Amino acid sequence: MGIKINRLEGCIGAEVEGVDITGPIDAQTYLQLQDALDEHIVLVFHDQDITDAQQVIFSERFGPLEMSLPSDPFGGGGPVFNIANVDADGQIRPAEDPLTLYQSGNLLWHSDGSFREVPLQTSFLSAKVIPPEGGETEFSSLRAAYAALPSEKKVLLEGLVAEHSMAHSRARIAPNLLSKSFQDEVPPVRHLLVRTISATGEKVHFVGSYASHVIGWPFEKGRDLLQELLQWSTQPQFVYRHQWRVNDLVMWDNRLSLHRGRPWDVGKYKRIMHRTTLAGEGSTVPQD
Repeated sequence: MGIKINRLEGCIGAEVEGVDITGPIDAQTYLQLQDALDEHIVLVFHDQDITDAQQVIFSERFGPLEMSLPSDPFGGGGPVFNIANVDADGQIRPAEDPLTLYQSGNLLWHSDGSFREVPLQTSFLSAKVIPPEGGETEFSSLRAAYAALPSEKKVLLEGLVAEHSMAHSRARIAPNLLSKSFQDEVPPVRHLLVRTISATGEKVHFVGSYASHVIGWPFEKGRDLLQELLQWSTQPQFVYRHQWRVNDLVMWDNRLSLHRGRPWDVGKYKRIMHRTTLAGEGSTVPQD
């Protein structure tokens, strides 16, 4: 059976059938998958019992991987993020554990790696253990949300720069969640509020939980604008909610979407997900 792309309802997402991503895949299939990702932003693969090594190989066919930061508690410098609420012995961590609180930042709308000078491109997330209820992931189309913005709002946003930081995001959860070494690795960065996607030339706004304020604007005015854009971009008509199955793999373009995890009973049920991520293409802010 050949590859089949089934569009999901709404403006974002498609399910992929007819391809086993755990083994070798020919170049033509990869081109089809890349085209489908460009069109649908989010691709869902079911029944993929994939190892970390296989996931790395599959991901690298789309571009170079970004290594996690050495101080990242779920990455530790390697290519695979082990995003889980269990400890090294596989036991559920207490809900008040600092690592559990840190991970809860994933419940905020965000784009992976927007706190880096070069934000990340495509993410690949595989489901190893999922809770019986809750724990879904929602994806919002920035492409559709930006296209629906009033023209006067697009004019207002053009050329504005926002500061993004991991510290800002995690401070919304609890103070002192980041180690000193991690904070030193992720100082605040600046990104254009409207970025241009190099491959297509299309424009999208760049918001999410890492975006703190607008450079050169009064602090609260800029924060209000960012919150307004975030609320606009995550309206139900722009959102797909993925109900996970074990051995699902979902890949998405961070440049064209936001995502967030949904709550579950973290003190009762395990949730273990492994993520790989493609490196970005460059800074969003033009260099002198």
